[in-house]
Amino acid sequence: MMATDIRTLEERYIDSCRRHDVSPNPAILSGFFKADVKKSHHEPCTLEIVLEYLKDIDFHPLLELCLEIGSSEIEAVDIRCGSSCVLEGEYALTLMHAVNQKLGIVDLQYFSFGKDFLRDLSQRGLTCQVLNLRSSHFRKLNMAGEFMKLHTLNLDCSTSLTSFKEDCFTCVPNLMCLSMCETRISNLWTTIAALSKLPSLVELRFQNWLCCDDAGLSSGSPGADENTDFCQLTSGSYIGASSMDFGEFSDLNSSTQEEHRTLFPFHNMILDHEFQISIEDSSDDSEVDFSSQQQEYDFMELLSNIGPRRDGEIDIRNEVSTDTLLNQNEEESSGVFTRQIADVSLKYISCHASPICFEKHYREYMIASLPKLKVLDNLLIRKIDRERASNTFSKYFEYLPYKRKQKESVVSILQKREIKASHVHVRTPMQKSSYSSGKSQYFYTRSLCAAKVGSSPWPLLHRLSISGYNTGDESRSFRPRQFEYHPSISCLMVFGTLDGEIVVVNHENEKIVSYIPSLGAMNSVLGLCWLKKYPSKLIAGSDNGSLKLYDIKHMPPAVTGIHYSGGTVTFDEFDQLTSVHVNSSDELFLASGYSKHVALYDISSGRRLQVFTDMHQEHINVVKFSNHSPSIFATSSFDQDVKLWDLRQKPLQPCYTASSSKGNVMVCFSPDDHYLLVSAVDNEVKQLLAVDGRVHLNFGIAPTGSSQNYTRSYYLNGRDYIVSGSCDEHVVRVCCAQTGRRLRDISLEGKSSGTSMFVQSLRGDPFRDFNMSILAAYTRPSSKSEIVKVNLLTSTDQYSKENSRLQNSRPSKSMGA
Repeated sequence: MMATDIRTLEERYIDSCRRHDVSPNPAILSGFFKADVKKSHHEPCTLEIVLEYLKDIDFHPLLELCLEIGSSEIEAVDIRCGSSCVLEGEYALTLMHAVNQKLGIVDLQYFSFGKDFLRDLSQRGLTCQVLNLRSSHFRKLNMAGEFMKLHTLNLDCSTSLTSFKEDCFTCVPNLMCLSMCETRISNLWTTIAALSKLPSLVELRFQNWLCCDDAGLSSGSPGADENTDFCQLTSGSYIGASSMDFGEFSDLNSSTQEEHRTLFPFHNMILDHEFQISIEDSSDDSEVDFSSQQQEYDFMELLSNIGPRRDGEIDIRNEVSTDTLLNQNEEESSGVFTRQIADVSLKYISCHASPICFEKHYREYMIASLPKLKVLDNLLIRKIDRERASNTFSKYFEYLPYKRKQKESVVSILQKREIKASHVHVRTPMQKSSYSSGKSQYFYTRSLCAAKVGSSPWPLLHRLSISGYNTGDESRSFRPRQFEYHPSISCLMVFGTLDGEIVVVNHENEKIVSYIPSLGAMNSVLGLCWLKKYPSKLIAGSDNGSLKLYDIKHMPPAVTGIHYSGGTVTFDEFDQLTSVHVNSSDELFLASGYSKHVALYDISSGRRLQVFTDMHQEHINVVKFSNHSPSIFATSSFDQDVKLWDLRQKPLQPCYTASSSKGNVMVCFSPDDHYLLVSAVDNEVKQLLAVDGRVHLNFGIAPTGSSQNYTRSYYLNGRDYIVSGSCDEHVVRVCCAQTGRRLRDISLEGKSSGTSMFVQSLRGDPFRDFNMSILAAYTRPSSKSEIVKVNLLTSTDQYSKENSRLQNSRPSKSMGA
């Protein structure tokens, strides 16, 4: 069948306009003329539709045109949005789907169609090859629809974008080039889990490394254009110039190839420099020198050569400053670096970096995790880069828990355990050593944990929903300030509130077990500690100095108007209290606070036995007894010292003193008392040998530079791992307590856009491996707090699917038994 020629197609469009009593749109007629000119010059015959020039009244004739394009000689249709668009979003999306297989480029930068349009586009998919969603308003990307032909995607400057849904890229098998500069993406682990589902991905960008010379940016850089900033697309381009070998795009029409060639704007400049030198990828004399100092040129002078923004002012707020990265590993990221290739020195400057670029060892982690990637952040990945990345990953990251090297299914591990059990049952004495070698009593438990963590890159986060429904006030919500798991009853947790309440909850079914109102006696509850031998009793202390022992057996789960004082013991106050802790025999407890002193109390008599004065030079934020020695305790102070004490020595002198470079926020013993875990301001986390205070391990968590970034760390899975979080950050880090290697970061996200969550406190679940709870605080729009339970063994998606399956499998109430 003969393809419909352009002039016939135009005539049909005009006829359709006449039937719908609409004047032909001049922009569409101009598009026909340009397509016809291209055809006469033997160029690709592409029809361009600019949505900015369309109104709703143009929709129906244009829809009929789009439906006929498939059988016409038009090779491709490019749809662009323009700076403003009045066309309904549903109409625009319908036109894109009507074009179907001939859809080439869809440029929706600065579109104003709203969240419903984005959701529909993501769920229904598109057949385009290039998609520009720059400055879109995605918060969590979920491309659930089919994008089978898409090879290039631009999400630059999508400043609401923080993360990805678990199955985000499942239906984008041919995506080769992806750019996400100046987004809010920050988590290495969930990002890699999403990107790993892109089998064709070869070029990725979270920032721009711009090649410069002493005079500024190299010639040919779009930065010299007065009307363009680094994140603004030039006319007829998307992200910039691609480095890819376009033999890989042999099935694309040439106009789409050309569009792809100009996709990464600063890329051609870099690659031209590197390829002109003709150095082989395998060359070992290529070195990268990431410098934290300004070398041979002035940093601000470089910025002055960058083209101004649309308002005429240079925006350097998003430029990567060398000062902000001074404490990071020089080889992984810096504001300025030099790549030495043979005798030529190429200088680069980073612009419009997403937060993920500031993560320690970001580049090495990405290269090691995406073996098919060829270009990262406009820089070619060479053989030496891959070798360095592999070494860095092995040194600083843990691929799976407990040093497991490969992902394994839970079923496979269970089968192996059953086979081993059957062999053990029938084996001869000669076989005994061979079957038991290398398999400790924890081997299969740890293997199962590794398998589950490996299959759950998006851990399950569940907000503990405890309302006042059984306290006599259903509209009531609590404001937690401190919490503790019960040491012997796995379902119990206690939390104290900013309003002075004590609430004991079953955190499994989210029911209140005991409720103790403040009754005007307490302010914010900052200290909580369960007794071990008397599981119904706990010590609570508040910032106004109040100290009480409660027996929850005598406390009802609801407010009845009657004050229950049974089982309550009141102790002498300790002013400005911040911490309480009970010793291992449940005989004594200590209290510390905004002073240099520590008070010792006798639990059975209710008396304060002694106040140890001037134990530190600054206030003592936390005091902790050891888990097994009733007389040994440690203190951490903002004077930068941690001290170990022995009550048997009437602590006049510490057993030893260990120092940090900043004020110490807290200290705790490992469950077996072998180690002390010390957390100082701004992510200075170290593990000390409890016997003499020597540093056993420095976890090397990158600082933020904030003197108010108070860091807290606790043990997880016994003493196998630690969890660490800080009050100026929304991330909790999980590290191996034996090697210091990072296993996972857990990012906290607010319930809606514009809300920020930060880590106020955290605890590892003493009964469940890789489970923890986090006391998270919102900073805006309201300063509330909540407890978030985290399960690293289950992903959010798996949990949702299992819940859905269980609900669907339940018999209907109308059915018989």
